[in-house]
Amino acid sequence: MEFYNFLNDYSEGAHPNILDELISTNLIQQEGYGDDDYCTQAANLVRKEIGNPDADIHFVAGGTQANMLCSSAFLKPYESIVAPKTAHIEIHEAGAIEFAGHKINTVEAHNGKILPAQIEEMVEFHYDEHMVVPKLVFISNTTELGSVYKKQELQKISEMCKKYGLYLYIDGARLGAALTSKSNDLSLSELNQFADAYSIGGTKNGALLGEAIVINNPALKERFRYNMKQKGALIAKGRIIGIQFKNLFTDGLYYKLATHANLMAAKLAEGLAEKGYKFFISPESNQIFPILPKELIAKLEKNFGFYIWTKYDENSSVVRLVCSWATDEKAVDRFLKAI
Repeated sequence: MEFYNFLNDYSEGAHPNILDELISTNLIQQEGYGDDDYCTQAANLVRKEIGNPDADIHFVAGGTQANMLCSSAFLKPYESIVAPKTAHIEIHEAGAIEFAGHKINTVEAHNGKILPAQIEEMVEFHYDEHMVVPKLVFISNTTELGSVYKKQELQKISEMCKKYGLYLYIDGARLGAALTSKSNDLSLSELNQFADAYSIGGTKNGALLGEAIVINNPALKERFRYNMKQKGALIAKGRIIGIQFKNLFTDGLYYKLATHANLMAAKLAEGLAEKGYKFFISPESNQIFPILPKELIAKLEKNFGFYIWTKYDENSSVVRLVCSWATDEKAVDRFLKAI
């Protein structure tokens, strides 16, 4: 049996539309550092899609870079970030936020999410100049556990942030999966009502690389490109990312690719549930977390790649299965047959 990976949603290259335009425009000369025609077109397409013509759009190489750039640009040295303990910036970014000079105040996650009351408690706990000042709330949508924030949840988080003068930043590395989830009740344009800034992930949704940073709050826009340049994010051939987002936001491709990833994950989840297996968290997007016997995991690992997420009990573990824009449905069928 051919080996197949359900490790992540960036094992493949890029959608053919992107590759075709990268080739067809290859010898057309353009300005550098994001001032090219393709970045301009892509930014305008993003502004139209989000329904905010005044938003600043910046294209960077990756998600960790986007998170670090925004936190370092938005915060004073003594200000901190409130985030769930499962947050990407806390676990999987090698201390990038701390390296930029900011403490992360973590709270217990509830299915990967943060609750408004936890924000309030964290703000009130830090009460004088001997402590850091919580100033930015960091959440991911989808979360690191594949769960999706509902509109009402974001509204309440946003209201709490406004109550205490905090910024709300959303890591959207898998925002496409969130917006096309059957559990979702939020549009991309509605997101702007709640978030001061957020990222739109391309790397995990059919691009070779790249994230779009959207800044809504006018107070956070000033000289952001200086911050990008200082930290190595203002790349000379910005056209490479601009072309990709231009294609992703043409004819709904961004949503089509994310929908496929979610559908493949849903098929995996339904097949596993039919066979009697339970889940660590209810499947909502392209990441699912079934609980499987260790003996079965050992057999599956011979033909399929996936992460063992955490130990569940003496005889079983939670594994993470991830589907992408390019996941082969035949591979999903093979996995379920192997089960």
